[in-house]
Amino acid sequence: MTPPARTDHDARRTEVSQAVWRVLASGGFGGLTLRAVATEMGATTGLLTHYFPSKRALLKHALEVLDRRSADRPRPAAERAGEASGLVMLRAMLLDILPLDAESAASNRIWVASWDVVLADEELAYEHAARYRRARERMAGHIEEAQELGELPPDPTPEDTAAAAQSFVLGLVVQALFAPGEFPAERQIALVDAYLTRAAVLGTSSDVSTST
Repeated sequence: MTPPARTDHDARRTEVSQAVWRVLASGGFGGLTLRAVATEMGATTGLLTHYFPSKRALLKHALEVLDRRSADRPRPAAERAGEASGLVMLRAMLLDILPLDAESAASNRIWVASWDVVLADEELAYEHAARYRRARERMAGHIEEAQELGELPPDPTPEDTAAAAQSFVLGLVVQALFAPGEFPAERQIALVDAYLTRAAVLGTSSDVSTST
């Protein structure tokens, strides 16, 4: 029997990934099963096991899909910041993490739901931690630029400042998802600006704008 062409295999895997995302969007990780993905595709579970021989393999792929979707989603604050650097870009990066609209709220709900899944698996937790580490590294780059521009003092280190900023914004994400009425978009933005001001990350340069 002739094996399927590589292009057919890649097209099918793309179809599977899209189905995985739709299942995540509708039911989160709790609803992610081989049967649910097969039903979403109008296929059999037997076809899915060709790609994912176990539930764990499916979860691993779902986390990769989530990571790619997150990387590819719109970044309106960063787009508005344009070619800016330093504090402006750090602020934009933090704002683009937040659930400021329905689309980003849906994506954040899936991210938060993933935490329970990965904490139960050492390897998946390690890979998820690496994703957050890469985000901190990008933040640290903007912080280092701000230090070089004189917008920030040299201490604490860019890495420590990035860790604190990421911890703050992820906590705000959870609060906004739990109580969206108490944390509308304008309050989330105001809290980010207040955090940056208190942390001496905002306000030393007249070029840094707190406008939305």
